[in-house]
Amino acid sequence: MREADEDGRLGARELGADLGERATLVQFSSAFCAPCRATRRVLGDVAGLVPGVAHIEIDAEARLDLVRALDMLRTPTVLVLDAGGRVVRRAAGQPRKADVIAALGEVL
Repeated sequence: MREADEDGRLGARELGADLGERATLVQFSSAFCAPCRATRRVLGDVAGLVPGVAHIEIDAEARLDLVRALDMLRTPTVLVLDAGGRVVRRAAGQPRKADVIAALGEVL
């Protein structure tokens, strides 16, 4: 599996799920990460509120190739992708709902 497109974009092939029509919230998690569970709820809520936004959760341990390619150091790490799969924002740690909505506002 490829780490990213030639132009650095991530797509369904790399992420294992379809991108959102307008934006995608990609969450890298690990099994015993309590903040990952809270992040899943926040991102799921936001994706449910904002039309055209998808939430994809990736098991970091199962996708070490992608974790290394994206130079991730901790979970949860969240990427905000535009409609074309370009990473426009990145944050480590548990996000606040307001911060996720603000990051999406920059993309939409």
